[in-house]
Order: sequence, then C-alpha cells, then structure tokens
Amino acid sequence: MLKFLLWLLLLAVCWPLALLALVAYPLVWLLLLPFRILGIAVEGVFSFLRALLTLPGRLLAGGPGAKR
Repeated sequence: MLKFLLWLLLLAVCWPLALLALVAYPLVWLLLLPFRILGIAVEGVFSFLRALLTLPGRLLAGGPGAKR
C-alpha cells in the first residue's frame, strides 16, 4: 500500500516519471529474476555444505530426538 501511495505522490509531482516507472518496473523485475534464482541456488548449496560439515558433530552429540 505504501508503494502505491508513493507512486500516486510521484504521479502528482511528475507524471511522466511516474508513467516511466510504471512501465520500467516489470522490465527491471524480469532482468533481475535470474540473479534472484541464482541467489536461491547458492543459498541452498551453502545450507547443504553447512549440514554436511556439521553432520559428524550432530551424530556424536546425539542430535535432536536421540535417545540417551
């Protein structure tokens, strides 16, 4: 809602810039989409490596749900 109100304010102040922003926003979103997907993939790889490296410690400590 706040973004919409800011856009309305921009429309009142400088309508050509507001219309340009309205057209350019989807294009910028499409251009940045591959980088967002790459970030999700890299975060997944790092989570996997962290889980793999801490696995021996979790196994030796008993881990969650282990019976003692």
